[in-house]
Amino acid sequence: MPKITIKKLDLLSQKNKYHKMSAVEINKDTWLKWFESMLLMRKFEEKTGQLYGQQKIRGFCHLYIGQEAVVAGAISAMQKGDSMITTYRDHAHALALGVSADSIMAEMYGKATGCSKGKGGSMHMFSKEHNFYGGHAIVGGQIPLGAGVAFAEKYKGTDNVNICYMGDGAVRQGALNETFNMAMLWKLPVIFVCENNGYAMGTSVQRTTNMTDIYKIGLGFDMPCAPVDGMDPVAVHNAMDEAIQRARKGEGPTFLEMRTYRYRGHSMSDPAKYRTKEELEDYKAKDPVEHARETILKEKYADEAWIEEVETKVKAIVDQAVKFAEESPWPDASELYKDVYKTENYPYVMD
Repeated sequence: MPKITIKKLDLLSQKNKYHKMSAVEINKDTWLKWFESMLLMRKFEEKTGQLYGQQKIRGFCHLYIGQEAVVAGAISAMQKGDSMITTYRDHAHALALGVSADSIMAEMYGKATGCSKGKGGSMHMFSKEHNFYGGHAIVGGQIPLGAGVAFAEKYKGTDNVNICYMGDGAVRQGALNETFNMAMLWKLPVIFVCENNGYAMGTSVQRTTNMTDIYKIGLGFDMPCAPVDGMDPVAVHNAMDEAIQRARKGEGPTFLEMRTYRYRGHSMSDPAKYRTKEELEDYKAKDPVEHARETILKEKYADEAWIEEVETKVKAIVDQAVKFAEESPWPDASELYKDVYKTENYPYVMD
């Protein structure tokens, strides 16, 4: 019988996460960008929650409040040309990639000026221009699609990488196993990221699996994998940077379990009664936005006046996004059959 070995992973020894040399340096500018980016995600999502309560935004809506470091730390390790694909909890990913707050808010309103022409709403936004491939409501449906995007990049001979996000509930889908096998076999440039916020809808990880260390799923495919502190942008950045470097060199995929937390319910209809106030407060003490604020002041990267200036700027962006969405037109009825098929005048579309 051949000897079976499991790779010893260098992937971010968490003991040295603040000292590991990254190919993409973490410096003053990084922290300032992280704070502004995460604050925009936070304030945009808080406003989204308010508007949903006013029935300005309808349908399903899932907020990202608490998980901001998972995206901010990834963006700082990416390069132009890299892409993202994610779940229906997707507003922050789109914002971080540069999709305008105006077009995202308009999309959630269902307006024609939305990034998906008002046809996708909260869960299905998309921007080819910014390499943001959705927003997917089918649980785990984006996992093979992320591998497909990576396959396309490899086929075209680029060094671009796809970051494919999923929730802790999606790792139970059979498509994950099929995709992991193919991604490793073909050494696809994709980083699989499980945003483990502890609950698949209202069901805790402990109630859904005997193996709560989700990252170990990667071991079954000999895929480099590791747990990462998803509340810390430094840990996220270093893990993503290492994984991205491997992918660019043609060494294939990585599976990262970002251990994070959402401060709101699964969706706007979820009162989150399945968790204790103590648990919530415990994680709020690790708030990534506040952590960034404290680091900036402690390291004297900026002062309180700069913080206030950013807060004012972010508020103005969010307020403008709401104004833009309110004043934008609804899609015309003629748009109903457009963007359904690539071929115009598809013969099976009838009035």
